[in-house]
Amino acid sequence: MKRQNQSSVVEFILLGFSNFPELQEQLFGVFLVVYLGTLMGNAIIIVIISLEQSLHVPMYLFLQNLSVVDVSFSAVIMPEMLVVLSTEKTLITFAECFAQMYFLLLFGGTECFLLGAMAYDRFAAICHPLSYPMIMNKRVFMKLVMFSWVSGIMVATVQTTWVFSFPFCGPNEINHLFCETPPVLELACADTFLFEIYALTGTVLIIMVPFVLILLSYVRILFAILKMPSATGRQKAFSTCASHLTSVTLFYGTASMTYLQPKSGYSPETKKVMSLSYSLLTPLLNPLIYSLRNSEMKKALMKLWRRKVDSHIF
Repeated sequence: MKRQNQSSVVEFILLGFSNFPELQEQLFGVFLVVYLGTLMGNAIIIVIISLEQSLHVPMYLFLQNLSVVDVSFSAVIMPEMLVVLSTEKTLITFAECFAQMYFLLLFGGTECFLLGAMAYDRFAAICHPLSYPMIMNKRVFMKLVMFSWVSGIMVATVQTTWVFSFPFCGPNEINHLFCETPPVLELACADTFLFEIYALTGTVLIIMVPFVLILLSYVRILFAILKMPSATGRQKAFSTCASHLTSVTLFYGTASMTYLQPKSGYSPETKKVMSLSYSLLTPLLNPLIYSLRNSEMKKALMKLWRRKVDSHIF
């Protein structure tokens, strides 16, 4: 059976950590806990912001969108990864691999732009507090959110379609845990030079440019915070921005190590660990970063908890 005019490969084999079978069982348990923790943490943030009217402001609505992206990102990767870890090798069809790569790029690209939008929101709130309601009104907020999602869709559509337009003649073993662009591209039996130039350019634009702009925004924010007369105001601003900056550094740092690394610079096992860093750590830690360091989120959580307890008592 052959894919006419395109490819003789109709399915791929995800190898995972098959070179280390003794680790598979332990990693399965760890990743299952990580997956459940990611779902629970982000679901709590989504529910809290949805139910608490006082949090219906751009800062928290951006966070809610970020949690939706993180839950979706994990749902695309983790179930298949758990299957890979529970067997020595697992099959994934051509169409399933296409879909997984598409949604990985969609949610990953959307997160890049969302984090940039969140930095702009904090910049406007701290550096221009008096005009903030006009700068970040509902219309601007909706435009930034829509831009983030539409950009993610465009990146995913162009890149995934291009990758799977190459012929795949065999072998069909993907030495990875999921269908990520670099390991899949290694199996293409055609000249991929033009795509690699596009991918490098796109990665720089999507990852490094927003990251640099975010850092520049935070330099301005830092100077604005230091000029605040109130120590309480400075502490609150530092706390809010530290949460976002931690998330930004974690996501952009690990993603850039994965997508901007030299083609043969690291071993396949090292590349897998790098991919796991941004695909597992960011969705898991974002709820902890934003909820533990944010007094409004903690107050809203306690308020909803007391409301639930009171409803059971009475």
